[in-house]
Amino acid sequence: MEPYSPAHVQDALDVLVPGTAMVFFETTTATSQQAADNIGCLLGQIVKSLCFIVELNGADQPILVLASGDQRVDDRKLAEYYGVGRKKVRIATPDECVNIYGYPPGGVPPLGHRTARLPIFIDQSLGRFDMLYAAGGAHNAIFPITLADLQRATAGVMMDVVREASAG
Repeated sequence: MEPYSPAHVQDALDVLVPGTAMVFFETTTATSQQAADNIGCLLGQIVKSLCFIVELNGADQPILVLASGDQRVDDRKLAEYYGVGRKKVRIATPDECVNIYGYPPGGVPPLGHRTARLPIFIDQSLGRFDMLYAAGGAHNAIFPITLADLQRATAGVMMDVVREASAG
């Protein structure tokens, strides 16, 4: 299956957050640190989109977690939310990222996905910043967005999904 492109993300932005434009860089923005370095912002302002698969009653439920670039997601919190054991929560494979979400790892945006109505969780630590920057569907595409617009555009559920500092 062919991956979607930044044009798909821009189409979604035009509907959901009008006036928001994609920014392209000559170098990669595939990791949170690379994105922050290119933009010249704090690492925590980067919205990383993490694709998870939760095994529920023998079926795979894809979910998307939007977390701050300076945080690590705690899969135990996701397992607890869904009422399953930790081993029932895993990161999506690169093929699953393209087939389910529409984009390869390193470019998965918070919106404009191949699968409609994916459950989306937004970590509350993103609330520390006025402006955020999210992946735009390619390893060198980013767009600016406020937390309020991110939540409205994704219908994401605000939740504590990151590891405590002492949890390693």
